[in-house]
Amino acid sequence: MANQLGLSIDRSSPVPLYHQVVQGIEAAIHSGILEPGSRLENEIDLAAQLNLSRPTMRKAMDELVRSGLLVRKRGVGTQVVSSQVRRPLELSSLFDDLSNDGKKPTTEVLTFSHLEADEPTLKTLELPPGSKVYHFTRLRKVGGKPLALMENWVRDDIESMDEATLTSEGLYGILRRGGVNFRLASQRIGAMIATDYQAGLLETEVSSALVTMERTATDDSGRRVETGHHVYRADSYSFEMTLVQR
Repeated sequence: MANQLGLSIDRSSPVPLYHQVVQGIEAAIHSGILEPGSRLENEIDLAAQLNLSRPTMRKAMDELVRSGLLVRKRGVGTQVVSSQVRRPLELSSLFDDLSNDGKKPTTEVLTFSHLEADEPTLKTLELPPGSKVYHFTRLRKVGGKPLALMENWVRDDIESMDEATLTSEGLYGILRRGGVNFRLASQRIGAMIATDYQAGLLETEVSSALVTMERTATDDSGRRVETGHHVYRADSYSFEMTLVQR
């Protein structure tokens, strides 16, 4: 495998041996020689092929795992991590972001109801008592692999919704068709460990890391349009932001 990946060691170089391995495997991943999900040979075999000590190879693999490029799975071995979805931290939908990035997201509607809003939802969306909302949960996939589990509550006086529409379109696209011009959102990013239910749907291990997002969006007329709680596989998803000093 070392030859297939183009790995070579220059013992006269000032670059530490373990870091040369890191650089070589990084290059193989970024060039596509090592595709997401590819399995690597065990460290003993790789070390022997490169005439390196096992501790040196272990140090290189540890660094690649820490950097998020490789993952160790019990019973499977060491694999290349699937490429992450990096999402800009702005007022947009996951469906739109993925589509604009050339990906083809798919959606499975897990639950759907049109019901009278409970007290917390009435308060969050600033609705009068007795108001109804759409409440649904969706599983979003990219390339057939689960990425996000999303639960939303949406006021029902904008656009009619059903399971078929939510399967084929993004939520924000549906609301824009109903005349919504999104203006701002209150958003909180966090983290949690996966429950049995979440792990099963997201095809990850129980207690693995998840990224969480809570958001309430407001349109240009001041209406609170929707509120939601989403969880994402942390090995496949991250937010990007630009910080400015004031």
